Amino acid sequence: MKRHPWIKATLAAGCLTLAAAGAAGTGTGSPAPAAPAHRVSFDKYSFLVDGKRTYLWSGEVHPYRLPSPGLWPDIFQKMKAAGFNTASIYFSWGYHSPREGVYDFSGVRDVDRLLDDARKAGIYVIARPGPYINAEVDSGGFPLWLTNKPVKNRSPDPAYLKLADQWMTQIDRVLARHQLTDGRGTVIAYQVENEYYNGSPAGRAYMQHLEDKARADGITVPLVGNHNATFVTGTGAVDVSGWDYYPQAFDCSHPSQWKPAPDMAGHRFAGEPLFTAEFQGGAFDPWGGPGYAKCAQLINDRFASVFYKENIAAGATAQNFYMLFGGTSWGWQAIPQNYTSYDYGAAITEGRQFDPKYYEDKRIGYFLHAVAPVTRTDAMTPGRLDNPRLVDRARINPDTGTQFHLVRHGDTTASSVETAHLALALKEGSFEVPQQAGTSIAIDGRESKLLLADYAIGATRMIYSTSELMTDATTGDRDVAVLYGRHGSDGETLLGFAARPKVTVLSGHVAQHWDKRGLRLDYRHDGLARVRVDGGRRPLLLLIGDDQATERIWRQDTPQGPVLMVGSHLLRSAHYDGDVLALTGDGDGDAHAEVFAGGASKVTWNGKPLAATPTASGSLALDLPVPKPVTLPTLDHWTRRAGAPEIARGFDDSTWRVANLTTSSSVTKPGTLPVLFADDYGFHTGNTWYRGHFTVDARHAAPAGLKLKVFSGGNGGAYSVWLNGHFLGSVTRNETGAFGFPAAMLVPGDNVVSVLTVDMGHEEDYDGTGENRTARGIVSAEPLSADARAITWRLQGAIAGEDPQRGPYNFGGLYGERQGWPLKPGNAADWHPATLPADDSTPGVTWYRTRVPLDLPRGQDTSLGLEIKDPPGRHYRAMIFVNGWQMGNYIAELGPQHRFPIPDGVIDPHGDNDITIAVWKTDASPGGLGTVSLIDFGSYASPVDVSTVR
Repeated sequence: MKRHPWIKATLAAGCLTLAAAGAAGTGTGSPAPAAPAHRVSFDKYSFLVDGKRTYLWSGEVHPYRLPSPGLWPDIFQKMKAAGFNTASIYFSWGYHSPREGVYDFSGVRDVDRLLDDARKAGIYVIARPGPYINAEVDSGGFPLWLTNKPVKNRSPDPAYLKLADQWMTQIDRVLARHQLTDGRGTVIAYQVENEYYNGSPAGRAYMQHLEDKARADGITVPLVGNHNATFVTGTGAVDVSGWDYYPQAFDCSHPSQWKPAPDMAGHRFAGEPLFTAEFQGGAFDPWGGPGYAKCAQLINDRFASVFYKENIAAGATAQNFYMLFGGTSWGWQAIPQNYTSYDYGAAITEGRQFDPKYYEDKRIGYFLHAVAPVTRTDAMTPGRLDNPRLVDRARINPDTGTQFHLVRHGDTTASSVETAHLALALKEGSFEVPQQAGTSIAIDGRESKLLLADYAIGATRMIYSTSELMTDATTGDRDVAVLYGRHGSDGETLLGFAARPKVTVLSGHVAQHWDKRGLRLDYRHDGLARVRVDGGRRPLLLLIGDDQATERIWRQDTPQGPVLMVGSHLLRSAHYDGDVLALTGDGDGDAHAEVFAGGASKVTWNGKPLAATPTASGSLALDLPVPKPVTLPTLDHWTRRAGAPEIARGFDDSTWRVANLTTSSSVTKPGTLPVLFADDYGFHTGNTWYRGHFTVDARHAAPAGLKLKVFSGGNGGAYSVWLNGHFLGSVTRNETGAFGFPAAMLVPGDNVVSVLTVDMGHEEDYDGTGENRTARGIVSAEPLSADARAITWRLQGAIAGEDPQRGPYNFGGLYGERQGWPLKPGNAADWHPATLPADDSTPGVTWYRTRVPLDLPRGQDTSLGLEIKDPPGRHYRAMIFVNGWQMGNYIAELGPQHRFPIPDGVIDPHGDNDITIAVWKTDASPGGLGTVSLIDFGSYASPVDVSTVR
């Protein structure tokens, strides 16, 4: 993810063509059968696969933010269904390396399985293994153990390179055996480092080292970058240099305020395609922010219409959007600034539902897939518009003559409604379009129209259209095209024929006009009109829809030809078995659907035969299964138990680590000694407890109190302090607090001050300055009285390696976590009945749990979540565990997150589920944990069936 401003440059790079090469190693399961190797190359226009120009329409997906491998195919299939053919994927070093020298690629970390799932869905992969990824993930993807290494990250420091090379060896071994160039895989490109802009000799040496390492590890696909022109030529140059750009930035609080769309046309490099390696697909949201619904409004479907099409008009033929599916920063993976959700306002929501942007992405993606001439275009003289507030950004394919005209506001931040006529110079002559009286091309606020001219729809020439083309395909003996426009807008399409064709309006209202220059169809975009045109080399069926109608139009390609479907919530796949067309997908409450496919007389849906009735449109009408109602149980039968015995003076901390270090690898200077930084003692995630012992007797004066400085990271930080079991106070959102020791709380002999801290994540090391080694925990513990005896400190945090299945980020150091309560709650007699919302004013930690049996309808994909609602004024923090997986960090008074999606696999829709919530009350105000309920984000009749990941 990008946080630094972009850099303009006009450097050039050469062209690289890579011959096919084999890769050693085998994936999980049976070895893949031998397959023809592929050749990946590129020129100044586009990437090519086996010499065929390919538009890379890509979305960012992070598998470490979806800890349910059974759902990875779901995301890839939803991408493919929206016209995406590529996924950009970060691989987090820290996610796979719990300890130095240890690497885990099993279970939820099975990269072989992930890449196989992408390949099966027909998705290419741009692999992005770092070593540094940023990504709003703890330490920018560096492993937790690296916080104790005084190395110069992201540099040619030999000590750092030795460690980074270990990671690259491990991940490259997997990526190499999944390359497109060996015929078995799907990795089409490999990104070197991430957002690295250090063009100094040292920076170039570092980049060159990583490139040499990748090649030595068997990487044969093009090496790409998102370095904004830093590594185009010279040492460290990548094969294809991409752009990393977030033009709207990240202020989701003002979603209606737009910034101008960038003009990427001047950012080409000689011999390379124009590649937006990271372009804005949403925005992250901080603790206390407005929430991801606002981010979705900021980067909405109108944004996609204007900004993504603008990139096409600039000649871009590879676009990647960050994020397409954001997911969940479960456990302690988030950086300090961000909360658990990483929904990002993306096209596919955290709960795996479709934002309106998904459908705009689909309309554009289908266009790019169908219209091959778009992969090779040059700028051309724009058409004249009779409204100076609008502009035409025009391109032409030099081989076919196909013209592309992007009509939009000259000021891309404008929101006015503007109309115009566009003058086109085409093979048939000059046209002022639209021709029909009383109509115009209308730009309704923030939108743009990408119009085609001199384009072949199969065997029919489309001279021009004021509708946008969504897709076209040849199915059987005819061509089918989908044209669309905003609901209620006028449209006009001129088709070229040698003689007047026969026009049959099957549905809707479409007028026809014939003259020597062709057949003109006039209409209004309203629902879905159908027009059959006979008289050309092949019959042509036009489906003319409004934007809402296109949401239910789907395309899948098979070796026997394309399949178009109208209806259903989602078409996941299509293939032929003889004359049987086997479809998979998701059904909603509207059962009606139809398919356009050649050679099919029978249809199955999710493996079951459907009655298929021929229609006048030449399609097969179907009735799909609809989902059954979902009723979720009320979450009751709660039990609770106290969870902070560390507060008590007599708690046995003899096995805890003694704080005795006098030096640290941190970039933070200790304020007092000994060093009390949690990372230095091996505690890297979540809560860490400190207990400081001091003696009060005739020889030792009682200290007046203690001044503490604690680094938690970000506005979500906090710590609480007790003296001999008595609460002294908490500090939230800042770092320093002074705590007096009342004489009445002191006792003769051993006294104990207990401090509960939290690590909200380590800083990303964007600039290689060691930010990931910023201290967490107590930075200084300074007695308020100068003559006080020194305090002896012990500390305890997360127990390393406690749960290998869930990995190093799942647990912190609360007593209940150390005892494994989210997995095994222990003696039932220790848990006492409780009701929510809780009436609790005692500062400290309390655990709540309930068991929830679920028996949701089978044959449905139901996305569930948990919601916490609080009466006003509550002050507490909560960690939400579902079947042992920490799926949410909640801060009642800070927010904004109240809903926590829980993926299938983590939650079992057909079995018992344990929900365990650890509540840390930070003050003595009334009220604890609020009401907790299950919520349904969406349920569809679906083939998705996920195994549990317990």
